[in-house]
Amino acid sequence: MDNIRAHLIVEGRVQGVFFRDTTRREAVGLGLTGWVKNLPDGSVEVVAEGPRDKVDQLVQWCGHGPSYARVTGVRRIDEEFTGEFDSFGIVF
Repeated sequence: MDNIRAHLIVEGRVQGVFFRDTTRREAVGLGLTGWVKNLPDGSVEVVAEGPRDKVDQLVQWCGHGPSYARVTGVRRIDEEFTGEFDSFGIVF
């Protein structure tokens, strides 16, 4: 199976609702590597690497996020897989 890298910007009410922590947990559960962080404009940025089907599952999950989130959009850019990560973390 091919590994891929997806770079996401998740928009809406996605800060202050445990979006980063639950994204990290979802990604770890899927066996993905990368990171998630809040952006100054109120959106959340995600970089995820792993098997295409697992990355696609995380992207789909980001479309709604945790129960208190209100996602209004997910912008996805597929990038070249680098294999640079050994875990999935929260960037502060």
